[in-house]
Amino acid sequence: MAFKPKADNAAYAQLKKDLSAGTLGRLYILHGEEAYLRDFYLGRMKEQLVGQGMAEFNLHTISGKEFNPQVLEQAVDSLPMMSERTLILVNDYDLSRAGEKDREELVSLFSQLPDYCCLVFVYDLIPYKLDSRTKLAATVKEHGSVVEFARQEQGDLVDWVHRRFKALGKEIDSEQARYLIFLCGDLMNGLIGEIEKVGAYARSSRITKEDIDAVATPQMDAVVFQMTDAIGAGNFDRAAQVLGELYQMQEPPMRILYSLSKQMRQLYAARLMLEERRTAGDLAQQWGLKPYPAEKLMNSARRFSLAWCRKAVVRCGQTDLAMKSGGGDGQELLTGLLLELAMPTQKK
Repeated sequence: MAFKPKADNAAYAQLKKDLSAGTLGRLYILHGEEAYLRDFYLGRMKEQLVGQGMAEFNLHTISGKEFNPQVLEQAVDSLPMMSERTLILVNDYDLSRAGEKDREELVSLFSQLPDYCCLVFVYDLIPYKLDSRTKLAATVKEHGSVVEFARQEQGDLVDWVHRRFKALGKEIDSEQARYLIFLCGDLMNGLIGEIEKVGAYARSSRITKEDIDAVATPQMDAVVFQMTDAIGAGNFDRAAQVLGELYQMQEPPMRILYSLSKQMRQLYAARLMLEERRTAGDLAQQWGLKPYPAEKLMNSARRFSLAWCRKAVVRCGQTDLAMKSGGGDGQELLTGLLLELAMPTQKK
């Protein structure tokens, strides 16, 4: 897996400064995986620009299907009513697919947005992509700000989890917060529901690992890690139990195999790094992982030989081919693979 570079946070930081100073600009593009943050800051923009009283007159919302330069121009020309500014929201319009004539009109509009207008393109259901070599992209860069709401760094996310539990009257230490993030994923929208479930379930004011395991819904990669970790510990019964639970949840064998294959490739990479006396930080950089899962992978890799990891990667690929060729039952192939992977550790 290629290293995924960190997002450029300059525009994100500037948006926060603009909101704090009450100096929002005229053109923004909001996109990125972290929908919770995007919606949070969009809410703050709405509150600051149009408030509550005259929002129905000063807030103009345009869907991607309805959008064209003429519709946008009409909204731009609408003067604010009993307010200093108007806010125009354009949802999921693919700027990269605009025709040549529309692009020229948009360049003109973006260059001449009046001071009273704030135009915001929001990307939720479709990704934002605009060739930086185009005149339209250059105009956006000159007159606006492209803000990416990327997945948060582990430290920032742990602090946020602390604050969310504190709002529920609960406490959680950093180790358990990192475990919750590992188990349930690192997107805030998904974590909010899990935090509320765990907070409601916990009897004590301090959240424990047992509280998290009791009610949190783990993501597929975390469940598969539990399965491979059990194999490494020589506990085949536990590994088989985890696989059985995935079957009971009606997870498709192909989806399980996809996650298992990725896990084996990461484990192989971790084992190679151990052989070369490299660190969990190197693994995190290569795979775009946060520190906590990278450390868990390195610890797990210590239980396996390099030859075993190499064979596991090969056998996952062969099983994938067998499933796709339709030559056998998916669950049988996957169960057989698990048995085969467990043999070396049982002998050891």
